[in-house]
Amino acid sequence: MIHIDGGQRSGSGTIVRFATAFAALSRRPLHLWHARVRRPKPGLRPQHVAAVRACAELSGAEVEGLAVGADEFSFHPGKRIRGGTFSWDIGTAGSATMLALGILPVACFADAPVTARISGGVFQDFAPSPYHMQHVLAPLLARMGTRIELRVVRPGYVPGGGGAIELRVEPVASALTPLSLTEPGVARSVQGIALSSHLAERRVSERMAQTCAAELAAAGLDCSIDCQLDTLATQAGASLAVWASTSTACLLGADRAGAPRRSSEAIGRFVAAALLADLRAGGTVDRHAADQLVLFAALAAGATRYRAPALTDHLETNLWLAEQFGARSQQTEREVEVHGIDLRRA
Repeated sequence: MIHIDGGQRSGSGTIVRFATAFAALSRRPLHLWHARVRRPKPGLRPQHVAAVRACAELSGAEVEGLAVGADEFSFHPGKRIRGGTFSWDIGTAGSATMLALGILPVACFADAPVTARISGGVFQDFAPSPYHMQHVLAPLLARMGTRIELRVVRPGYVPGGGGAIELRVEPVASALTPLSLTEPGVARSVQGIALSSHLAERRVSERMAQTCAAELAAAGLDCSIDCQLDTLATQAGASLAVWASTSTACLLGADRAGAPRRSSEAIGRFVAAALLADLRAGGTVDRHAADQLVLFAALAAGATRYRAPALTDHLETNLWLAEQFGARSQQTEREVEVHGIDLRRA
């Protein structure tokens, strides 16, 4: 059994989701305690319970002690990771994209393609944007050997939730191929999506896009942002995401969700500043992909190398967690190297 202290490093829900995914893939039982002990509301929240249950459904696992508010649980995976069609509802505005990211490594090694509809919150702070997953993470993972498609079925925002995404995963043929992105190159083009729900009269999509594009233009970057107006969401909300490709085939993105008293212009400036900061830092991936890729690199057949814009808590936590399950890693300043365990699809 693998024993993980969830209070280590960032002490966040990331440890819960990814430790469970690693346990399912390695077919080793997991005991995790001190779940989210450093957070304002310690213990498992509905989105973490839903993520563990989703991993259990994919891997035929038995789970003990899993409940909202619990600070420890045990996860006993089965012998088969199965594909098929699934539906998971968090039941709150908890992040649907976080759940998707948590089960994604597992789905990559399923015995058949996986299609999942995940309901909950879709656009919010401290969670991946579905547009970042679609336009940055998915193309990077395609280079590693797995095809991923993600679409927004219905936007959902805090506090109401009510959103839904659909995730489709084509598993790897055998093993994940390591990724090598060591030269940042020069940014060639920037694209993006500015989405707003029930806010057409305030021109929120246009204002976010115009502000962001102006900031990027001042830095010498042309930007094309698609403005989208939504009426399906259960409440008003907004989100902006942009992504840049470079001359060395690197992909970097940035995003920001709307929030009360957060102006469209502030969102546009924030997103532009975040993208420019990661580009100027010489990152070959952005600050979010830098920690997300660790999980896949830890499973790959060989060494994955890239440059992170900064060493964040999430990046260092994921590197530590990957080592608990047999991967090796090293980092020198912002250089990240992960030697995977060469997991093979059964």
